[in-house]
Amino acid sequence: MKSENTLLEKIGGWISHSVTLKLIVITFLALLLLIPVSMIGEIIGEREALNQKVTTEVSSKWAGSQQINGPVLTIPLVYDYQEKENTVEITKYLYILPSSLKVNGEIKPEKLTRGIYEVVVYKSELMISGDFELNHPIDRNNLKSIRYDKAFLTMGISDLKGIKEQVGFKWHGETLEVQPGSRVKDILPSGITADLPDLEEKLDQMIPFELSLNLQGSQNMAFVPVGGITKVEITSSWNSPSFNGNFLPDSRNVSEDGFKASWRILQLNRNFPQSWIDNNQSSNLQASAFGIDLILPLDHYQKSMRSAKYAAMTIIITFLIFFLVEILNNRKIHPFQYALVGFALCLFFVLLVSLTEHIQFNLAYWISAFGIVCMISLYSLKVFKSSKLVVLLGVTLVGAFGFLFVTLQLTEYALLMGSIGLTIILALTMYFTRNVDWYRIGVGKD
Repeated sequence: MKSENTLLEKIGGWISHSVTLKLIVITFLALLLLIPVSMIGEIIGEREALNQKVTTEVSSKWAGSQQINGPVLTIPLVYDYQEKENTVEITKYLYILPSSLKVNGEIKPEKLTRGIYEVVVYKSELMISGDFELNHPIDRNNLKSIRYDKAFLTMGISDLKGIKEQVGFKWHGETLEVQPGSRVKDILPSGITADLPDLEEKLDQMIPFELSLNLQGSQNMAFVPVGGITKVEITSSWNSPSFNGNFLPDSRNVSEDGFKASWRILQLNRNFPQSWIDNNQSSNLQASAFGIDLILPLDHYQKSMRSAKYAAMTIIITFLIFFLVEILNNRKIHPFQYALVGFALCLFFVLLVSLTEHIQFNLAYWISAFGIVCMISLYSLKVFKSSKLVVLLGVTLVGAFGFLFVTLQLTEYALLMGSIGLTIILALTMYFTRNVDWYRIGVGKD
């Protein structure tokens, strides 16, 4: 037993007095702490996934993201084909898009909550108008008849659950009855349909239409530019929109009171024609969609995840301060004390993600940082046995957390900030240790 104690005492003495061995131990501890850091990243991912699950559930009950696609005018064409001795009658469909399309609308956002989570939903009032030209080229080989009396109009709406009032549809000044469902599911999987009066007498006319649509949805509203000239103008009180899709607004005005955006898209800007027969243009229609995301500002989960990626740097900087205190001030610091400080730093990121689910990210960040800095500083008061060194440690930790905070705010310049910060830290370390004789130094000698 005595020999074992002697061996342990020798190992403790080597760790206490050997700079090289102490550096190896500290490095091992820093690497070991990456395990709880990775677990923290998994916790953040799980909370974010739970948030997304809640968002999906709430959206499914309110109404999902909405895409307005159309209107599309459909006219049946009857062809006779000769097969051996029989004549086969085949019906094809001519699809016509509006010559002009204008959408004016207002999006009224709301926030729904479930537990600690918030989901952005909206109600919208849209006025859709334009006109159709019926004279489009048709393949007349084997054409038997054009069923102008069977024409119908389809408006694609991605989630019909969002329709809360009767749709008002006018065709050439005449109010038409609207029916649920799409008859052209290959092109518009979901929507509403209106049977049109006989079009044969209006072949040489531009036929105007008007549609009022009160629609609710969640997070996103999108449009497909089916008009020969498509104009969309949207206003909202939401002050943090994200414009996405194949077209960005030609003009936008975003302020604290909301936003106003307008698009003008020409037929030549898209990859589909104004009319076609039977060809499936669904993928081309979808590829040209554009719209608005009503995003919650400052996604705290993303910021928490980004801050956790800097955990290793924070731990290394703190360990470096403790090690320099050992070197320059002849203080004995046990590896267990390094480990406790490292775990305290890991706890900062757990506190951060838990607090940001209830309060603003910036406030949560500084509350967490204040708590951890106070904990480590009070603990080091006994370790360093010097109030000056404790103040220096506290100031350095505040500087490290402040540097991390600024880096999180400047997303596009994060790499630049990080590289400059590490360069400064290395330069200061080299300056303060420039006179240290690493071969002769004995750490912690009495």
